[in-house]
Amino acid sequence: MKRILLGAAAAVSVVVVIVLILALMQPDTFKLEREVAISAPPATIFANLDDFKRWELWSPWEKLEPGMKKSYSGPATGVGSTYEWEGKEVGSGRMTITDSKPSEELTIKLEFMKPFEATNKTVFALAPRGSDTQVRWIMTGENNMFGKVMGVFADMDSMVGKDFENGLAALKRVSESP
Repeated sequence: MKRILLGAAAAVSVVVVIVLILALMQPDTFKLEREVAISAPPATIFANLDDFKRWELWSPWEKLEPGMKKSYSGPATGVGSTYEWEGKEVGSGRMTITDSKPSEELTIKLEFMKPFEATNKTVFALAPRGSDTQVRWIMTGENNMFGKVMGVFADMDSMVGKDFENGLAALKRVSESP
């Protein structure tokens, strides 16, 4: 029995070492990006982005836990506008608008507190394309050791990319509806 336990412990140790080596090989930063063409003027789309209270109409994470605690502070829109959330499923965090160029670009500082700590930059870039507006949703950040270990098993794109796609599809529906 003792040999079996020692063998199992050695095997686990080897796996841990391999995962740590692979984690150290992960990039120090990440970038996630999705885009969609929306048949609405940039001002209409921007209004759905610049006001955190409107995010419940399109954000994919709002539907994960409808009963989560939410609070808003600062101005209703634009630089300094802040949205905080806390829930069992969605953890806790805060978003603060750090730069706002109406109908062109919105930059947000995204801070996660639970279940893990991370700070990322999120940008929504809008560009007119004929009768449509091209909307790009970009998130960048640093990969701390936790992120690098997670990256051994699944990268940021596979973990969050589908959420961006769903959010942009919902933003499209909301922005194009009369």
